Amino acid sequence: MVPGQGTAMLLRQAMSGGLRAALLSALGTCAGLLIWAVASAIGLSAVFVASPLAYNALRWVGALYLAFLSIQTLVQLKKRGPSFAVGSQGGRAGFLAFRLGLTTNLLNVKAAVFSVAFIPQFVPYGFPIARGILTLGLVQAVVSFAWAAFLGTSISRVTEMLASEKARRTLTLISAIGFLVLSLSLLFARQGLSSS
Repeated sequence: MVPGQGTAMLLRQAMSGGLRAALLSALGTCAGLLIWAVASAIGLSAVFVASPLAYNALRWVGALYLAFLSIQTLVQLKKRGPSFAVGSQGGRAGFLAFRLGLTTNLLNVKAAVFSVAFIPQFVPYGFPIARGILTLGLVQAVVSFAWAAFLGTSISRVTEMLASEKARRTLTLISAIGFLVLSLSLLFARQGLSSS
């Protein structure tokens, strides 16, 4: 589990909205992983590997989305309280947290490349490739959710301990800077998995 934009989003959710927001965002991320697995199984995500134009378009949209999240997080500094207070706003905030996880994953060009270049290598010889990719995609989603649940629980507990306004503002600023750095690194990354 290499930290990236999904991890940054999860940390932000755990810090600003608590464990429930983090878990709902993690479910959205896992839904995105499953969508990429289906896209890989039917060959759709191969377009992002084969076409520099498609790859760069997704990369730019992803970078702009991360920049948007950075700005949104900085705007949150002026507000008191979390941007996704799931417990107090109920279903709508829960949907927003899920959607944030899903969107962050679907706009992650490395998730598309990973689903095409990495996962199929582990389908056993003679096993139906589409079924193998879907099975491995499901395993990836389950493992990712377990990791996200651990990380979200840990961060939300630490955030509760650091509940002062100054600590919240500092953590929110660090989160915003992290999104901006990820956005810039995505813009200047080379095509392929080797660009980290």
